[in-house]
Amino acid sequence: MAINKIGILVVEDESIVAKDIQQSLKKLGYEVLGVCATGEDAILEAKKTKPGLVLMDIMLKGDMSGIEAADQIRQKLNIPIIFLTAYADSSTLSKAKVTEPYGYIIKPFKEIDLQTHIEIALYKHERAQDLKKERDFLYSLVETKSDKDTFFVKSNLQLVKIHAKDIYYIEALKDYVTINTRNKRYIIHSTMKDMERKFIPPEFARSHRSFIVRIDKITVIDHHVLVLDDIQKHIPIGTSYRDEFEKRLNMI
Repeated sequence: MAINKIGILVVEDESIVAKDIQQSLKKLGYEVLGVCATGEDAILEAKKTKPGLVLMDIMLKGDMSGIEAADQIRQKLNIPIIFLTAYADSSTLSKAKVTEPYGYIIKPFKEIDLQTHIEIALYKHERAQDLKKERDFLYSLVETKSDKDTFFVKSNLQLVKIHAKDIYYIEALKDYVTINTRNKRYIIHSTMKDMERKFIPPEFARSHRSFIVRIDKITVIDHHVLVLDDIQKHIPIGTSYRDEFEKRLNMI
C-alpha cells in the first residue's frame, strides 16, 4: 500500500474503466483528486487541484487527445504523467514518448502494475526535481563570480571550492560531466554546452565533443591527440573541432 496520500488525477473517457481505476487507486492508498473525460477538462482540473501525478488515457473523445493534454500539463505544470492505453502500436508510442511520460501502461492491467508504475514515476520525478535544484544552485554560485577563477562543486554532500587553474580537463559522460584536477575527479549533472559557457577563453578550449581542456596544461600535440604529461592523460582532438582549437594556441 502507498505510505503517503498522493493525489492523483484520472483522465479516462470510459466511465466503467474510470470507476475501476478509482477503486484500485483508493484501495492502494492514493487519493483521487478528480476524474476527467476530455483533454480540455484534464488541463483545467490539473491547474485547479495540482495533483502529484496524472493517469492519462491516450485516446480521448473530443478535439484534444490525451497526448496533447499531457504535453500541455507537462510544460505548464511540471506534473508527472503515466499513459493508459489499449494501443501498443509503434505509431502511438512514438507520438506519446515526445511528451516525456513517466510510464506507459497497457490495458487491461493489474493493481500491482498500476502501483509499481506510479511509485517509480513519483520517485523519478522527485529525483529529477532534486537534480534540477542542485544544478540551478551550483550554476547560481558560478554565475555570481565575476572573474570565474573559482567555483563550487558538490562532493560527498559538501560544496567544495575549485580553482580554475587546477583543472586539467573536463569530460562528458552522458548526462554528467567530470571535472578533473591532478588528484581528484568531480562528477556533476551538467552538459558540455554549459561547461563551455563557463570556461571561457583564453584558459580553456574544446578539443572534442567529449572534452574541454585547459590550454596551459597541454605539453604535446600529436596530430589527433593532445597530451597532459603531468597526469599521463591522452585526449583526442576531434576533426570538427581541430581548426577552432588550433586558433586558440600560440603557434609559431
